[in-house]
Amino acid sequence: MAEALTIGRVAKLAGVNVETIRYYQRRGLLAEPDKPTGGYRRYPAEVVKRLRFIRRAQALGFTLDEVAGLLRLDEACACAQTRELATHKVALIDQKLAGLTAMRQALADLVGQCDAGQSATDCPIIQVLVRD
Repeated sequence: MAEALTIGRVAKLAGVNVETIRYYQRRGLLAEPDKPTGGYRRYPAEVVKRLRFIRRAQALGFTLDEVAGLLRLDEACACAQTRELATHKVALIDQKLAGLTAMRQALADLVGQCDAGQSATDCPIIQVLVRD
């Protein structure tokens, strides 16, 4: 039988805060074990793997709602649907990157105008921001 762990031990092994575990329980991402009378809740060792899964998915940009969907798909062994979700996430990231690249270029152009001294009195960056 696998070792049962306290919430503090689970948190340490998974690299999260105890409050994070409680939050995930409230969100339905983790089951809350029964509390024995006068004792502490004991968690199965597998919960550490689940917590790591959640954290890795978040690091890849998945929201907690999306993580919940991924967990359900994992339980259903639905690789095709999981791939579809990941493909959609890649497309969203590509859109964000395109937007960030455009913002970066616009700011770099404005900084270039400042560096070139094209406007002796007015700051080109401020002028763009106050324009109607």
